[in-house]
Amino acid sequence: MPDNRFFKKAGIFTLKQLAEIGQCELLKPEEADKTIENVCSLHDAKQTDISFLLSKKYIGDLEKTKAGACIVHPDFAASAPQGTAVLLSNEPYRSYGLVAAAFYPAQKVEKTVIHPKAIVAESAKIGEGSKIDAGAVIGENVTLGKNCHIRPNAVIGDNVVMGNDCIVGENASVQYTLAGNQVYIYPGARIGQDGFGFFMSPNGHTKIPQLGRVIIGNDVEIGANTCIDRGALDDTKIGDGTRMDNLIQFGHNVQTGKCCVIVSQVGVAGSTKLGDFVVLAGQAGVAGHLNIGSGAQIAAQSGIIQDVGPMEKLMGTPAVPLKDFMRQAATLKKLIRNKEIK
Repeated sequence: MPDNRFFKKAGIFTLKQLAEIGQCELLKPEEADKTIENVCSLHDAKQTDISFLLSKKYIGDLEKTKAGACIVHPDFAASAPQGTAVLLSNEPYRSYGLVAAAFYPAQKVEKTVIHPKAIVAESAKIGEGSKIDAGAVIGENVTLGKNCHIRPNAVIGDNVVMGNDCIVGENASVQYTLAGNQVYIYPGARIGQDGFGFFMSPNGHTKIPQLGRVIIGNDVEIGANTCIDRGALDDTKIGDGTRMDNLIQFGHNVQTGKCCVIVSQVGVAGSTKLGDFVVLAGQAGVAGHLNIGSGAQIAAQSGIIQDVGPMEKLMGTPAVPLKDFMRQAATLKKLIRNKEIK
């Protein structure tokens, strides 16, 4: 259960309200007036709590739960115990997210608050309702939209533009960047630093000026200690709705479409382009100057060295179609077993 020292609860809701918030259907409409006070896991929930069933793997927890209500896929509704009201949803996890956000909405300040130990250039424009914490540095001609939060020791470089409802986490730095609304940059991230660009020769390495920017769309999250280099000449671009986990490296001129999902420790080399809804699982590596088609899914620890078509599912190093990888693994296992028998 959320700790109220860290998370401020908004209130108590009826099941009718929660069904509307979570875009669910109440299995028994006569339970609409039942009140719920909090969200909780299946195994810890009480009659005053609402929980959710993530997958059939947790059916046992659902059958034993003491939750007052549970968000469940229609296929598993019969497994809910007596005394637990059922809210039906085809996407229970999404519905839970909406409900949890209602109980614990993002905290906003009523007016602009700038800590006396923050350093804010006189030429910076800070939107209404924004908060600048201690140790933060806001450079010349920076523009921040409404309801932004720049957390302790974050640095926003000169001329950076960020839209409304943006968050920049502790010790993060943002330079040479134009960002949209609802951008969340987690602690320690480095956005817009020099790309890894130089000309190699026997006489030494000649640095190539990095003259591009980072363009970030709306509703983007960039995980802790992730690094996104600015473009060498063209821009590095992160598309609307993209989610980036921790410890990711994007080289200069990398571009993503909308709603891509990049999992932790992925590395994408310069000038590679991702389509919409691309998924790169943990520790995948992608070579430079490639095109990854929309809807492609790359399994964990895969190495991508050539273009990937739309909707392809690849695995392995070098990556091959997922079914081929499974056949190869099965064949190798069979060969080893046969050798041991002999």
